[in-house]
This record gives sequence, structure tokens and C-alpha cells, in this order.
Amino acid sequence: MSSPNDTPVQAAGCVLWRRSPIGGELEVCLVHRPKYDDWSHPKGKLKRGEDAQAGAVREVAEETGYTARPGARLPTLRYLAQGRPKEVHYWAAEAVDGAFTSNDEVDRILWLSPTAARNRLTQPRDRTLVDALLAALHLT
Repeated sequence: MSSPNDTPVQAAGCVLWRRSPIGGELEVCLVHRPKYDDWSHPKGKLKRGEDAQAGAVREVAEETGYTARPGARLPTLRYLAQGRPKEVHYWAAEAVDGAFTSNDEVDRILWLSPTAARNRLTQPRDRTLVDALLAALHLT
């Protein structure tokens, strides 16, 4: 018999990208969460009955202040969080407009080159998403 704790927590997020306003090169957005003191892609738990892609776009807006235009589906990451299985569904998403304002969940964001983003990410599993983004954008 399975317990409710065996049911994966459903979450979604985006690997948010833009073309640099200065040189036009690809930049990836990372968020800093003071609660965990980590750098990650914008993501969060889905609301009951919420579509995963809609949740991913909502989370990007809440955490970064940017409107995301979702594109290619990226790999789903599965891992344990506080002892519970978690599934995070990801999309590549272009930042169309917006501006960051610090909030309780995210106190800083960075726009970094893919290499710098890969090096800054706290969790190694998140680095594969940068590679998946480059493949989706046909930049590998």
C-alpha cells in the first residue's frame, strides 16, 4: 500500500533565456533563494489542478518579474526533496519583458552566459537543463 508521501510533489519551471541587450549573446536567468542559499532555475509547486506549463510560466513571473514565452519541453527532473519524491517539469522559455523586484522567495537574479550559469547552479542536476536548452535552441 502506498502512502501519500509516495506521491511525487508536482512542480514546474523554466530555463529562462534572453539575448543580451548589449552584445546579443544568449543569457540564462538564475534565481537566488535566500531560504536555501542556492542558485537555481525559476520553479515552484503546481497549484491543485494547474497545468504544468501554465504553472511554469506563473512561477517565472512570481520569482523573476519576467513574462516567459515557453518553447521546447526540457527534461523532467526527479529527486527527493525533504524526503519526498518530487517531479519538476521544465520548458525552455524566452523572457519577453519584465523587471526583477526582490521578494521573500528570491532576493537576486543573474543573467549569465550558459557556461557561467552551469558553473553557478548549486545542484548538479540543474546543469543538464542548460545543455538541454542549448540543444533545444540548436546552439550545440
